[in-house]
Amino acid sequence: MNILILGGGGREHALAWAIRQNPKCDRLIVAPGNAGVADIARGAAIDICSRSDVIDFAEENAIDFVVIGPEAPLAAGVSDALRQAGFLVFGPSQAAAQLEASKSFTKEICDACRAPTAAWARFADAAAARAHVTKHGAPIVIKADGLAAGKGVTVAETVAQAHAAIDLIFEGEFGDTSVVIEEFMQGEEASFFVLCDGTDCLPIGTAQDHKRVGEGDTGPNTGGMGAYSPAPVLTAELQEQVMARIIRPTVAEMARKDMPFQGVLYAGLMIADGQARLVEYNVRFGDPECQVLMMRLGAQVLDLLLACAEERLSEIEASWADDHALGVVMAARGYPGDYEKGSRINGLSAISESGFEMVFHAGTAERDGQIIASGGRVLTCTGRGATLAEAHDRAYALVDRIDWPEGFCRRDIGWRAL
Repeated sequence: MNILILGGGGREHALAWAIRQNPKCDRLIVAPGNAGVADIARGAAIDICSRSDVIDFAEENAIDFVVIGPEAPLAAGVSDALRQAGFLVFGPSQAAAQLEASKSFTKEICDACRAPTAAWARFADAAAARAHVTKHGAPIVIKADGLAAGKGVTVAETVAQAHAAIDLIFEGEFGDTSVVIEEFMQGEEASFFVLCDGTDCLPIGTAQDHKRVGEGDTGPNTGGMGAYSPAPVLTAELQEQVMARIIRPTVAEMARKDMPFQGVLYAGLMIADGQARLVEYNVRFGDPECQVLMMRLGAQVLDLLLACAEERLSEIEASWADDHALGVVMAARGYPGDYEKGSRINGLSAISESGFEMVFHAGTAERDGQIIASGGRVLTCTGRGATLAEAHDRAYALVDRIDWPEGFCRRDIGWRAL
């Protein structure tokens, strides 16, 4: 098969790494890709949010299967255009992608199917939003209603912090969007990944990530500073509870609304007192959760994604080894605020990569034969082992072999489980 992956981050490098191992994969292209992906696939400089550009490229390169990595092309309707052009696609329709593109849409779906989630309200006016916070007090959660690259959420510990977050959103920090305000939920967060083909659902793994930039889960939210899989808090019993009370009702409600969900449903959950509530949905693999999931799933990923796209999930199962994976994000100093691009990263060429140790690239590029940092989150050093401690040690051993003074990482990834 000729396979095209859309995206250029750590998630797409991990997907490419797993898919490349499957003998069904004859030719692999990642658009736009990054410096790490270039070792296993061809890159392509196309606008992945342009329906016409993606279709033209897929036709010119005789693509058999398109895997859409990030949320932006999904929200732009690229999957719809590809399907209309006759391509096999992994990724939900533009309508179904509203489960991530609009926080209020997701809340309305949860209300309709009675999926447990936080109490909420939506505001298109800053003054009304501020008044709501003043009335209800803190802690409270402020969210930009639209897509915000994982950065549009503030867990405000004071009313003043909440007001500041509201003002930032209405000043246009995340584009033209309204505000969703939610009650603060206590508990432990975990991520649950489920493939859906519009009718059937297949769980394919759990993970926990670290959103805060600082050790001890302090500082502002980021796109993710590290992750590990499986998530110990998501027991088999809890997973079935989530499937019965949250995932299956959501998929059924989406089908009832004539926008069947086909792709991966990434449920962010809050666990407390043996019960799970939905924090939010994403409609693509998380980053850096994808990196640890792909380390554990390996070559079977292509078979799973194909079964999902071909609406035959009922015929397949995910096969799991009794293992663990942990990934540590190396980011540019200053992230998630202002950071400089162009610094040189040394030591990567001396690292031997395997099914137990991988450095997945995200914000990297090649210049004059050197790997340079071109983004905020730049690398994910990922280890796999029989225990989480073993995976942890392998991941941090990779970190220590990379010479990049302009970068930083958290040294406590996995601390809850360890």
